[in-house]
Amino acid sequence: MGFLCANLKNSLAVEIMSKKLVKPSSPTPTHLQSYKLSFFDQLAIRMHVPIVLIYHNLNNSITNELLEESLSKTLTHVYPSAGRINKDRRVVDCLDQGVEFIIAKVNCQLEDFLEQARKDIDLANHFWPQGIKDVDDNYDFAITPLVFVQVTRFECGGLALSVAAEHIAIDGFTNMKFIYEWAKVCRLGIPTSTTTDIFNYDLGDIFPARDTSRILKPLASLAIPKDTITYVAKRFVFNEASISKLRNKIASGVLSFKPSRVEIVTALLWRALIRASQAKNGRLRPSLMSFPVNLRGKASLPKLSDTFGNFAVEVPVVFTPNETKMELHNLIALIRDATDKTMVSSAKASNDELVSMAANLYNMTQEWEANEEVDEFTCSSLCRFPMKEADFGLGKPCWMTFGLRQSQVFWLYDADFGSSIAAQVDLNESLMHYFERDQDLNTFTILNN
Repeated sequence: MGFLCANLKNSLAVEIMSKKLVKPSSPTPTHLQSYKLSFFDQLAIRMHVPIVLIYHNLNNSITNELLEESLSKTLTHVYPSAGRINKDRRVVDCLDQGVEFIIAKVNCQLEDFLEQARKDIDLANHFWPQGIKDVDDNYDFAITPLVFVQVTRFECGGLALSVAAEHIAIDGFTNMKFIYEWAKVCRLGIPTSTTTDIFNYDLGDIFPARDTSRILKPLASLAIPKDTITYVAKRFVFNEASISKLRNKIASGVLSFKPSRVEIVTALLWRALIRASQAKNGRLRPSLMSFPVNLRGKASLPKLSDTFGNFAVEVPVVFTPNETKMELHNLIALIRDATDKTMVSSAKASNDELVSMAANLYNMTQEWEANEEVDEFTCSSLCRFPMKEADFGLGKPCWMTFGLRQSQVFWLYDADFGSSIAAQVDLNESLMHYFERDQDLNTFTILNN
């Protein structure tokens, strides 16, 4: 049992009702029982990354049993998710070991939770699958599920559905597509026999795992261990009309291109973080943004557009005081230049050149992260990912959160209305105090979102 915080923290509790392993509805054929991890999987950090989706349950027929049954059907076609990573971290043994499936209840009504969550998004952390942080601290590859699912029912009938996937084998695109396809099976009752192939599983054959000791720098050691830092999250929704006006103004002025919504919002957030660091430290510091670029549809390999696993590179974008100006268009130009170079290179690169590019980007990031005078964060754009369309028969999710609060991350995703962008900002608590008071954020975001 875990307890929530904020005004409800002393009275509201989550109680685990049951746990079980859900296995594919049909056994995985012998020739598919060894799924090869790829070089790109080797770049991923070992961590179960949770997504929490919250629904108004207006359909009493969507029972826990139906969620379990449809999950089992889906796993038949996403069989590596039910496997276990081999100890050499190069293969997933797909022996239908199963996904951890947890049923829980919370003694709170959904509307009460949402009212509090608008002020304190971290309330949703208590719907993470129970124990995933403990699992990652004491990792045993042979017995640890790649995927944990928790379904938590509110008193009013609404529910929170959380899926935590092991990043070594499953990136954000894979996890969200998996949830979307599971939802479709649940909502439409698609029988296993007619479900089309969901993913391509050839990434490990095209980019086989290798000895990385010769090509990758070791992870940068931290002067202050991350487990001693408190990270908190805030949600900001950017006003569609204001961003559109700013976009047109910038495009007709100093930039030679029309920036995307994501580029503008990223630059606004980045500048707010640079200012927050300056206010905290009394001086401008270099700032490293790692910007993940999904290679699906960008690399010269069309059949990998729906590949399972990790198929992305993190592009380092650096602000250097006295070298880079802090005008918004300067930061947008930095972002566009770095990501464009990566996408152009990816489109014409051979397989070996793509590996070399990914290794170089990884090593550049490690060099910057080793410098204690550099502020670092990741900006992950989930815009146009299918989370909002994950309808299990309950309608679209009315609230969502991401991540484990173990590092500084900007999570960008499509808001609930129009073309607005929402940003979940995970920051060091000592920086958030300055960040949320930034004038630009107050100008371009919607209050009481």
